Amino acid sequence: MPLLQIRHADFLVGQKKILDDLNFALEEGDVHALIGTNGTGKSTLARLIIGNEDYSLSSGQILFDGQDIGQRSLYQRAQAGMTMVWQEPALFEGISVRDYLSLGHSLANLSDCLAQVGLAPDDYLDRLLDKSMSGGERKRIELAAMLALRPRLCILDEPVAGIDLISIDNILRVINRIKQNGSSILLITHQEDVAGIADQASLLCGGKIILTGSPDRVVSQYKSRHCLICNGQECGYAAA
Repeated sequence: MPLLQIRHADFLVGQKKILDDLNFALEEGDVHALIGTNGTGKSTLARLIIGNEDYSLSSGQILFDGQDIGQRSLYQRAQAGMTMVWQEPALFEGISVRDYLSLGHSLANLSDCLAQVGLAPDDYLDRLLDKSMSGGERKRIELAAMLALRPRLCILDEPVAGIDLISIDNILRVINRIKQNGSSILLITHQEDVAGIADQASLLCGGKIILTGSPDRVVSQYKSRHCLICNGQECGYAAA
């Protein structure tokens, strides 16, 4: 049984259908890349899965470990073992990096978790998470939290956004380490090199999963700029 299943999911904003009879499954222990251009609904789907406020399915089901979680709050989903690294990292005013990494009573070596994401522990453990940090620093700290907390399901929404190119290989190693720690990962991206580390991949267009298979196969379809649903008219695959 998959750890995460989405069945016949519809999501509307006003009269606009963002997700349209979407079906998806993520197997326990896998990294599954969700690929698509900007505006195809990837981040919307992530917010629906994690239980973000003001996001709930118009119809369909979200199952986690076989249980329908559609009516559970973000906090309840976190208690069940779900967490997310946001495309735009959240600010936690007034909390130290040490306290943030210890949420959920983590017993991990916090210094090691920071070092793995390329941050010097002595410089960051007692620093406050606030607006003095860059987006890249906060993204790294959120990834360090995934190493420390070891959630059952980790949703990574564009995990290399805001991170300099030199560091992307290091971040990909961190994602693999998160998997080795026992977490299943939904990896949301439009970057082909990032998707390549996944076990499985799915292509999203027009609110539907239009292809699931190996990352190579799905990335090849994505790069072809020939959309199986809209022929590039909506999702932009046909753009130069």
